Order: sequence, then C-alpha cells, then structure tokens
Amino acid sequence: MTSYTGGSPVYVPENLAPNAASPGWNNKGDNAWQLTAATLVGMQSVPGLVILYGSMVKKKWAVNSAFMALYAFAAVLVCWVLWAHSMAFEDPLCPLVGKPRPVLSERVLLGKLKLGWMPMADYVYFQFAFAAITVILLAGSLLGRMNFYAWMMFVPLWLTFSYTVGAFSIWGGGFLHQKIIDYAGGFVIHLSSGVAGFTAAYWVGPRHSHDRQNFPPNNIIHVLGGAGFLWMGWTGFNGGSSFAASGIASLAVLNTHLCTSTSLIVWVSLDMIFYKKSSVIGAVQGMITGLVCITPGAGVVDSWAAALMGVVSGAVPWYTMMVLHRRSAFFQKVDDTLAVFHTHAVAGALGGILSGLFAKPDLLSMLYTSGNHTGLLYGIIDGKASQGLRQMSYQLAGAAFITVWNVVATSFICLLIARIVNLRMVEEDLEVGDSAAHGEEAYALWGDGEKMPRPLRLRMPPRIPFICRRLL
Repeated sequence: MTSYTGGSPVYVPENLAPNAASPGWNNKGDNAWQLTAATLVGMQSVPGLVILYGSMVKKKWAVNSAFMALYAFAAVLVCWVLWAHSMAFEDPLCPLVGKPRPVLSERVLLGKLKLGWMPMADYVYFQFAFAAITVILLAGSLLGRMNFYAWMMFVPLWLTFSYTVGAFSIWGGGFLHQKIIDYAGGFVIHLSSGVAGFTAAYWVGPRHSHDRQNFPPNNIIHVLGGAGFLWMGWTGFNGGSSFAASGIASLAVLNTHLCTSTSLIVWVSLDMIFYKKSSVIGAVQGMITGLVCITPGAGVVDSWAAALMGVVSGAVPWYTMMVLHRRSAFFQKVDDTLAVFHTHAVAGALGGILSGLFAKPDLLSMLYTSGNHTGLLYGIIDGKASQGLRQMSYQLAGAAFITVWNVVATSFICLLIARIVNLRMVEEDLEVGDSAAHGEEAYALWGDGEKMPRPLRLRMPPRIPFICRRLL
C-alpha cells in the first residue's frame, strides 16, 4: 500500500501498515504534544493549586483548602464527559450553549478532531483540564469558611450553568465565536473565575473575624512549590491552545514566560518602592497576574508586546489590590480570601483588552478562519483603524458579557444551594477549622493523628558540668 509523509510517497509493506489505533490522519507529533500539554494543565491543579491553596492559608484551613481543589478536579471530569463538554463545544441548543449529551463512545473519542490531526479524546481531555482549573481558581475566593457540602453541589452546578455558556459563546460556536480574540481563556477562564469567585464570596459571607484579620500562610516554601507547578504548567496551558506542535505553540510558550517574568519583577519592584520590602507572596501574585494577562494573546502577539503586557499586568492589579482595595468600601465588604478578583478578573480583562490592541494580523490569520481580525495598533498602522476599533469593541463586549453572565448565574446557584444547605460553616466550626470540617488536621503525628506535644524544657542548674548538660 502507499502512504504519504511530507508530500513524498513512501511505500509500506502491508504487514507494517498503520493499525486502526493510529490511522493515517493521526499526526503523532501533534497528538503527543496535545496529551503532554493537557497533562501539564492538569498538574497546575493537581498538585499545583492543591499545594498552593493548602500552604497559602492559615494552618487550621490547610486540609479543607487543598481538598476543595482536589474534589473539584474529580467532579469536573465526571460532569465533563457526561454532559458539559457537549454543552461547551458540540451542536448548539441556542446561541449561548450546546446540547447536553455524553462523550463516552469509542466512535466519538477516536474520531478525528475537526481542529487538528489528532483524536477527539485529546480535545476532550485538554478542555476538561481547562474547565477544572477554572472552578478551582474560583475556589480561591471562598477558602476558610464555605460549607464543604455546599461546595460539592456548587461545582457541577457552576460548571453546567456558567462555564459551559462562556466557553460555547466564545469558543464553541456561540454568538461571539470567531469575533473575540481569546487565544487560551483570558475571558472564558480567568475573567469568569475572578468574577464568579467574588460573587460567590459575597453570598457565602466572610471568614471568621479573627481569621480575616490574621490569616498568615502556613508554609511559604510550599507556596513557592505550588506556584512553580502553576508557572511551568502554563507551558501546556498556552502552548497547547493552538492544537498543534506548531510555531504558534512555540511563540505562545515564550511569550507566556516573558510576560510572567516581567510582571513578577514589576510587582516586586513596586513592593520595594512603596513598602520597603520584597514580599514572597507579592511575587507569587505578580507571577499569577502575568500568566493570566498573556493568556488571551499568547499566540497572537509579538514578544515585545508580551513584555509590555507584563509591565501592565504587574502594575495595574498591584494598584487595584494594594491601594484601591484598601480604600474601597465595595471591596472591603466582600471577603475574597486569595484576592482572585484582582489576580484573575482584573488581569484577565486587561489581557483581553491588550490582546485587542496588540494582536498581529499575520498571527491571527493562522488561528481564525474569518480573516477579519486585527489588533487596534496594527489596524492604525495598516490603515484599517475602523477594523481595529471594531475588534476592540468585540473585546469589550466579550468582557461585559462574561462579567454579567457570571454575576447572574453564580448568584442564582448560590441562592439555590442556600435553600438546601448552609453556604457558610457555622461559627463554632469556623473557630476550629479542618478538624470540624473533615475530622483531620494537616500537621499531626504520622499514624495516630495526634498533635505533637509541647517539648518539655529542663532548666539546668548553673553548676552542672558541661558534659552532663550535653547528656541531658
């Protein structure tokens, strides 16, 4: 038989022909990269955000915070393959969402993906990892007080009625499809998680008053470890969004790390200028805002623009978090535990707007079939200012839609759950933390679950010989 590689005929003996598990249309390089990228995205959540959340909160909330992330990861996958993937990416039910149906059959999962030369299972897996991290990012606003039973119901409901709508509307064929520049989820993932988290935090209510005033991380070294998983995992987050082992993927990866590094440096510099100290937690926040900001434009902007986006993502969210938040009664009213609104909603909106400004037509034409996309800057340079302004209006409209939909849908879900169980843990349990919520503690003696006893300190008489002191 005859097969073709790179346009040149290659004759393969019949007994060496590809089997049904690897049909001729399957590009093994693209397939391998997509599976790797999806796994990197998954590792951002498990173990990345599990470690980050479990370390960034007060010691008594370490187990609960990490477990919220772990549970969400598992629950999203079950819901994803049963109905949510089709709602986000398959046949339209209406301009906002697709028809719910399972994607579990061999015929579907081993069929060719329309977007590239790989099996459909790659796409389902990759998009699941995106959906899972969105819900887990949202959880960062609710740590330290949400009733875990309420969280167990919130995850599938929010995935179904909020995330799938945003994903379908912008990526899956909905009314904003092929209009919005959102390469890897600045709007669909980060703006939605930041807005939904802030909204849910309003309905759940604040932490215990003492926790809100005094909430130190229990292990900053582990915070850096979790942040490291998040940063390196973003290689798959943005690199995999081109659905090919292509030049766009390479550019997206480089731009991701360049923007992130710049943002971190800007954030730390502002901390040193205004607070005279370089905060490790501040550096992590600057890292996150850089990752978020570059996401919607990673594969469609030049690297100089990525660096400039890093400057903006390090400065603007720093101002909204460190200055505006402290002066605003509106922000003070809502207890957003890990400041997800600033690191994801603000940075995600910035990224979407800056992508509309800096996106390059040559790069856009490789990803969007409409062929009418251009960033405002290049529209002005190329004499197509009206086209650039139209693109910017789409970006603003997309940000507005995602914001409004998440406020409404998240509020509805919280009010619905509140009629079944309490959204917030009772006050007595809030004082205890993990032991009350799960009957477990993060730091205990191995095997018996007991706390480490206080060490007995012996006071030495001053005349005991030195050797005796050593023995005691």
